[in-house]
Amino acid sequence: MLRRCTHLRMLHPAYFALVMATGIFSITSFLHGYPSLAKVLLGLNLVQYVVLVALYTARFVFHRREFLDDLGNHQRGSGFFTVVAGSGVLGAQCFVVGGLHTLGVTLSVTTMVLWFCINYTVFSLMIVKADPPPIEKGINGGWLVSIVATQSAALVCFFMGTRGGGPHYLLAGLAAWCLGVMLYLWIISFIIYRYLFYVMDPNDLSPPYWINMGAVAISTLVGSNLVAASSMHPFLGEVRPFLKGMTFVMWSTATWWIPMLVILGFWRHVVRRFPMRYDPLYWGMVFPLCMYSAATFRMAQELQLPEVLPVAKGFLYIGGFVWSIIFVGMLKRIAGNIAEVAGGGGQAPLGNSAT
Repeated sequence: MLRRCTHLRMLHPAYFALVMATGIFSITSFLHGYPSLAKVLLGLNLVQYVVLVALYTARFVFHRREFLDDLGNHQRGSGFFTVVAGSGVLGAQCFVVGGLHTLGVTLSVTTMVLWFCINYTVFSLMIVKADPPPIEKGINGGWLVSIVATQSAALVCFFMGTRGGGPHYLLAGLAAWCLGVMLYLWIISFIIYRYLFYVMDPNDLSPPYWINMGAVAISTLVGSNLVAASSMHPFLGEVRPFLKGMTFVMWSTATWWIPMLVILGFWRHVVRRFPMRYDPLYWGMVFPLCMYSAATFRMAQELQLPEVLPVAKGFLYIGGFVWSIIFVGMLKRIAGNIAEVAGGGGQAPLGNSAT
């Protein structure tokens, strides 16, 4: 049955964005004083993570060709970075919300291993591809999930370093954070070039373009945490002014993106009347909204900027509202897919095949 299931064969590599979005919604809720909601979301996210691992494994076993083709695909390959980011965010969620140290450490190590494997596999396959697409067809906001994955690795390094793992983890976290910032500068340059100098179609503005903001939001969060830990490693203490300055630069960049993304969304759905229906890629929109709230909250604490705290609270409510709508849409889609499979259908995939 699994071998014949179209839903499994077409499962989008970016579905772990569900874990990313739920995890950061939970962490943000905890930071803002809603521990009960945060713990419920932690339990839900653990279930989602296990289910997705099982589905990805089943897809590799029964539909290996499609799975491997996606790895080197310029449109879908970047989706695998959600596995890294989802593992890292869930690990952070275990540390912050649940106090689950052993599980947090396990997920942290898993994140680091996955980052190395997926980072060099996906980019290497794209580089050596015999027939790469033109830039306007190949690059999209989903590529920036590679930055989110890198910063997720930096985030778990921070937790490992501050919770008994040793200060060397903080140095690794600093290196990963700097790499993530540089990757953002490289990739966003191509994305903006594509936006400005090629004709834009509503299909080109799929939900992952919100990662344009989410990548710098998580960079802000990690930078704020490194500022907090700067007294625990001598080198971090020396570069503390640099950390504070770059953290504010990242937050300012994330803030700039928000009105632009709203305008582009209005153009896509209102002006061009692109239909709004559930797509797993919409989790790539929830994650930046909640991450911006968490990042703003932590930056306000560490950089002593209480003026921005109301902004952080507001984005918690916005992110939670959007999470709820998309979660309901996902449940309806899953129910419809189960009904199709039970009835002998199975032609509509779990997620849109386009990024």
